[in-house]
Amino acid sequence: MFRRVCWYTVWVLVGAISPGVAASAADGFRTGKPDLQQAGVLAFAPDGILLVGDTVGAAVFAIDTEDRGPEHQGAPVHIEGINKRIAALTGSTPDDVLINDLAVNPASGKVYLSASIGRGPDAAAAIFCVDHSGQLSEFSLDQVRYAKSVFQDAPEFIAGRRNPRLSAITDIQFLDGKVIVAGLSNEEFASKLRVLDYPFNGQQVATSIEVFHGAHGRLETHSPVRTFITYDNAVLAAYTCTPLVTIPLEDLQGDKVRGKTVAELGNRNHPLDMIVYRKGDQDYLLLANSARGVMKLKLSAAELNAVPPITEHIPGGGTAGLPFEQLNELENVVQLDKLDAAHAVLLVDVGDALDLRTIPLP
Repeated sequence: MFRRVCWYTVWVLVGAISPGVAASAADGFRTGKPDLQQAGVLAFAPDGILLVGDTVGAAVFAIDTEDRGPEHQGAPVHIEGINKRIAALTGSTPDDVLINDLAVNPASGKVYLSASIGRGPDAAAAIFCVDHSGQLSEFSLDQVRYAKSVFQDAPEFIAGRRNPRLSAITDIQFLDGKVIVAGLSNEEFASKLRVLDYPFNGQQVATSIEVFHGAHGRLETHSPVRTFITYDNAVLAAYTCTPLVTIPLEDLQGDKVRGKTVAELGNRNHPLDMIVYRKGDQDYLLLANSARGVMKLKLSAAELNAVPPITEHIPGGGTAGLPFEQLNELENVVQLDKLDAAHAVLLVDVGDALDLRTIPLP
């Protein structure tokens, strides 16, 4: 169901070489220490290149992990209290470890985690790796090959819980030589999907996204995509409270686009992470949520095209559109990714710690 698409791009000047690093190579990479202010959302490009969203610095980094395989399947990963293990490894306390995301390197099957060590503006950005034996190590950011793309129109910092800068980059995916980034800008129509050439060469396209929010009963342009995947030439995106929306990839050309709301999954809820996978002859979406657990939805291009768009208020926390199954056996999942074709790896909140677990894909 994943197909090659045709992209349209415009030129935008981005980024600058940080002092003290080598001159850019022909492929856009340089060698040095990335000036990561925050290690946030993660994704992988081919050949072990880790994509890192830095919402504080309003930048996306591509970092060469030199982890190119061979691919290893069939080894479940389970670490109890991985935040405590990270604290011990870094000489901090569990309360000072905030795990922001996880991603599996498809070239090797190793699990990478992004984290903030410490609290407030002095928190340090860090990346960790879990190998097939369950060994946890910190990935050194000293003298790595990396590339960087900066967003000049990121929202400013505003003190308080609703600081829009913290949503400058909310999710990231690699597809067919492009990097797709969701988040907010400082413009009137703030919600954006950005398309970057890869390796980063200064080309960006930022498209404003408008959606009908079923639980709120109105069109919205300031609510960012919280998590997304690409499926059948479209972005399938989840928003807070919880509309599920499709946006054709061919429409991401720099204008304003209205997505199609294909499901309303319930209010007072924050979507956390999602994956798409195939089991037998059927595609599925697995969506982890803050208040409504893990949901499983059947996916098909025909179904997404045929389901009527939601254009009216869905009152009382109700649901509508695409049907879903609630997986009550999966509780307190905060992050997830495919480990291989048959398994997923989960980050699970167990109350006083975070566990890393492997499960068969449901």
